[in-house]
Amino acid sequence: MTTSLIIFLIICLFLACAFEFVNGFHDTANAVATVIYTNSMKPTTAVVYSGLLNFIGVMTGGIGVAMGIVNLLPMEVLVDSNVYHGIAMILALLLSAIIWNLGTWYFGLPASSSHTLIGSILGIGIAFYFLPGSVGGSAVNWDKAKDTGWALLISPFAGFALAIVVMFIFKRFVKNDLFYKEPIPGKKPPIAIRMLLWSTCGLVSFFHGQNDGQKGVGLVMMILIAIMPSYFSLDESINLQSINVNVKTITTMMAKADTTILSGKEKKIYADIFNYSAHFSAEVGGKTRTEDIPVANRFDLRRDIVKITKGAEKIIAGGNLSLALSEIKPLKKEIDGAKKLVEFAPSWVIIMISVCLGLGTMIGWKRIVKTIGEKIGKQHMSYAQGASAEIVAAIGIGVATAYKAPVSTTHMLSSGIMGSMVAKKGLKNLQRSTITNILLAWLLTLPVTIILSGGLFLLFRAIL
Repeated sequence: MTTSLIIFLIICLFLACAFEFVNGFHDTANAVATVIYTNSMKPTTAVVYSGLLNFIGVMTGGIGVAMGIVNLLPMEVLVDSNVYHGIAMILALLLSAIIWNLGTWYFGLPASSSHTLIGSILGIGIAFYFLPGSVGGSAVNWDKAKDTGWALLISPFAGFALAIVVMFIFKRFVKNDLFYKEPIPGKKPPIAIRMLLWSTCGLVSFFHGQNDGQKGVGLVMMILIAIMPSYFSLDESINLQSINVNVKTITTMMAKADTTILSGKEKKIYADIFNYSAHFSAEVGGKTRTEDIPVANRFDLRRDIVKITKGAEKIIAGGNLSLALSEIKPLKKEIDGAKKLVEFAPSWVIIMISVCLGLGTMIGWKRIVKTIGEKIGKQHMSYAQGASAEIVAAIGIGVATAYKAPVSTTHMLSSGIMGSMVAKKGLKNLQRSTITNILLAWLLTLPVTIILSGGLFLLFRAIL
């Protein structure tokens, strides 16, 4: 690598760490808001506690969500023949996400880092329309963007509705009036309430690390693949022949299908699966380690695996694959086995993001905490309302992580607080001005970050 590329690589990695650091004190303020506001924990103890659980969450969360972030942009866009085009993309994406996150944090608005990141990525893809020789819509993986968009769209409605349900459950089974009252400044609640709020804060922090932390891992992998594709395309710890077995089994099973019932698009994908499989098997013939593959050919192998696995998944999802359920299940297992070669992150990447998220959690939490505790409802948040919102957020984030879908911690918890306020005294219990500002920030996040990242990308492409 040239000196200039090394400098840009360091800058991009620094910005990815900065994004995750900001994410820590922006999003995780949601997790510590309840225990701090209700005097269940001292602020310093709460943010350290939350930071540690965020760290553990990232370390144990896997990389399913991370790869979802990487796959939002097709490989052809991610890896350009001109590496500086990739750098322009990464710089625009990270700067736009950081700018919006810092802006909403400054005004104490609990906006979504997830939406910010997704909007920035989509802005890059859409900007390709305006380049000479535009690749147009193929610059965005719209299928993946649609799936991600649904996960992010549903989260605030789910948080709002489920918090109302949890509040009613509390009222049915918890008869202690103190549980439904506002915290008395400087006075600790009973130990049972404190333990409940400690638990819910810990769960939200842990699952936030598992989900949002993976987004940082995905960003770093996007940087490494864009700038150093030959060295970070394949997992060097995987035996190539074991993947070759997966690939051959996939093609053998797919060959049993009746292609006459496939749509025209599915037939094209079906043919591509066999073409990419043949190329992969020829390239890895007699080779077991990534080191045995010429550096220039490694990204081609990544392309093969992604096209084979994603193509097979699309055909299965289409419902026209004439295989019995007993055959589709082992086929999916072979697909997951083949993905191991390309869906990975080095340990140092996961540790670096874990540390940044954990440290960020310990700084800058006060603005968001005040908004959540005092400004969403006309009455200050009660112990029951804080617990309801955090239970809902923990469940929502945990489920999303299990399904490898990015979800907004901010939307889940803030909408949960709104739902808990409504459960107490109806819609009239919400502060209209605050709710309006929060919803406006949520609505503006995607269009603003799309325009900002797209504009920065076109600017950087012209400069670099």
